[in-house]
Amino acid sequence: MLFIFIYFFIINIIGFILIGYDKKMAVVNRYRISEKKLLLIVFFGGIIGSGLAMLFFRHKTSKASYLLKFFGIIMFQIIFFVLILNYKIF
Repeated sequence: MLFIFIYFFIINIIGFILIGYDKKMAVVNRYRISEKKLLLIVFFGGIIGSGLAMLFFRHKTSKASYLLKFFGIIMFQIIFFVLILNYKIF
Protein backbone atom coordinates (compact mmCIF):
# COMPACT_ATOMS: atom_id res chain seq x y z
CA MET A 1 0.00 0.00 0.00
CA LEU A 2 2.89 2.36 0.75
CA PHE A 3 4.26 1.71 -2.76
CA ILE A 4 0.96 2.83 -4.33
CA PHE A 5 0.91 6.01 -2.24
CA ILE A 6 4.51 6.84 -3.19
CA TYR A 7 3.80 6.08 -6.87
CA PHE A 8 0.77 8.40 -7.03
CA PHE A 9 2.63 11.12 -5.11
CA ILE A 10 5.57 11.00 -7.54
CA ILE A 11 3.46 10.80 -10.73
CA ASN A 12 1.40 13.79 -9.60
CA ILE A 13 4.52 15.82 -8.79
CA ILE A 14 5.86 14.94 -12.26
CA GLY A 15 2.57 15.99 -13.84
CA PHE A 16 2.60 19.31 -11.99
CA ILE A 17 6.19 20.03 -12.98
CA LEU A 18 5.67 19.09 -16.64
CA ILE A 19 2.62 21.35 -17.02
CA GLY A 20 4.54 24.20 -15.40
CA TYR A 21 7.57 23.59 -17.61
CA ASP A 22 5.38 23.45 -20.73
CA LYS A 23 3.79 26.76 -19.76
CA LYS A 24 7.21 28.34 -19.26
CA MET A 25 8.37 27.10 -22.66
CA ALA A 26 5.15 28.39 -24.28
CA VAL A 27 5.75 31.86 -22.85
CA VAL A 28 9.31 32.06 -24.19
CA ASN A 29 8.29 30.37 -27.49
CA ARG A 30 10.66 27.40 -27.19
CA TYR A 31 10.43 23.62 -27.50
CA ARG A 32 7.25 22.30 -25.87
CA ILE A 33 6.20 19.03 -24.29
CA SER A 34 3.74 17.20 -26.52
CA GLU A 35 0.12 16.88 -25.44
CA LYS A 36 0.49 13.13 -25.86
CA LYS A 37 3.18 13.04 -23.16
CA LEU A 38 1.20 15.30 -20.85
CA LEU A 39 -1.91 13.14 -21.26
CA LEU A 40 0.14 9.98 -20.72
CA ILE A 41 1.09 11.27 -17.27
CA VAL A 42 -2.61 11.92 -16.60
CA PHE A 43 -3.51 8.41 -17.79
CA PHE A 44 -0.99 6.81 -15.42
CA GLY A 45 -2.39 8.60 -12.38
CA GLY A 46 -1.23 12.20 -12.54
CA ILE A 47 -4.73 13.65 -12.68
CA ILE A 48 -4.56 15.69 -9.48
CA GLY A 49 -1.09 17.14 -10.08
CA SER A 50 -1.78 17.94 -13.72
CA GLY A 51 -5.20 19.41 -12.96
CA LEU A 52 -3.87 21.62 -10.20
CA ALA A 53 -1.00 22.76 -12.43
CA MET A 54 -3.43 23.63 -15.22
CA LEU A 55 -5.30 25.89 -12.81
CA PHE A 56 -2.20 27.25 -11.07
CA PHE A 57 -0.29 28.08 -14.27
CA ARG A 58 -3.43 28.83 -16.32
CA HIS A 59 -2.19 26.47 -18.98
CA LYS A 60 -4.26 24.33 -21.34
CA THR A 61 -7.45 25.55 -19.67
CA SER A 62 -8.90 27.11 -22.81
CA LYS A 63 -7.86 24.42 -25.30
CA ALA A 64 -11.05 22.41 -25.83
CA SER A 65 -9.40 19.43 -27.53
CA TYR A 66 -6.96 18.95 -24.64
CA LEU A 67 -9.67 19.36 -22.01
CA LEU A 68 -11.88 16.84 -23.78
CA LYS A 69 -9.10 14.26 -23.72
CA PHE A 70 -8.18 15.15 -20.12
CA PHE A 71 -11.73 14.68 -18.84
CA GLY A 72 -12.17 11.63 -21.08
CA ILE A 73 -9.27 9.97 -19.29
CA ILE A 74 -10.79 10.86 -15.94
CA MET A 75 -14.16 9.36 -16.94
CA PHE A 76 -12.46 6.23 -18.27
CA GLN A 77 -10.58 5.77 -14.98
CA ILE A 78 -13.69 6.32 -12.88
CA ILE A 79 -15.67 3.77 -14.89
CA PHE A 80 -12.75 1.32 -14.81
CA PHE A 81 -12.36 1.50 -11.03
CA VAL A 82 -16.11 1.29 -10.41
CA LEU A 83 -16.22 -1.88 -12.51
CA ILE A 84 -13.25 -3.33 -10.65
CA LEU A 85 -14.74 -2.57 -7.24
CA ASN A 86 -18.29 -3.67 -8.05
CA TYR A 87 -17.58 -6.76 -10.12
CA LYS A 88 -14.19 -7.70 -8.68
CA ILE A 89 -12.76 -8.14 -12.17
CA PHE A 90 -9.16 -8.31 -10.98
